[in-house]
Amino acid sequence: MYAGMMSVSVENTEPRPAGATECCVLDAGPLEAAEAEQIARQFKVLADPMRLTVMSHVATQGCDAVCACDLIDILDIGQPTISHHLKKLVEAGLLVREQRGKWAHYTLVRGAFAQLRQFLSLD
Repeated sequence: MYAGMMSVSVENTEPRPAGATECCVLDAGPLEAAEAEQIARQFKVLADPMRLTVMSHVATQGCDAVCACDLIDILDIGQPTISHHLKKLVEAGLLVREQRGKWAHYTLVRGAFAQLRQFLSLD
């Protein structure tokens, strides 16, 4: 039986890309449980390809609201399907919904994306 202490040294022998730093650090520090749940929920919602497509159409409008009726025509999907995806995006805090007559209009929550961007930044 081995009674001594064992030391293992691992060296990375792969070349580093030009401009690479020694290590990556999450500048904001470790996440609190509530913040981790919120960010995970947002990434989970964005993991759906149709929701990413919907978000890209809303984001290209900048600060202007997008009518759900326009997304139905552009994306060639049914009203119940687009409503489901938009509801999930609103629940995750990524879009804001405003009712205007018969149709709902949606705008991007820029602060939510700033938070996701900050989390992903390992500068």
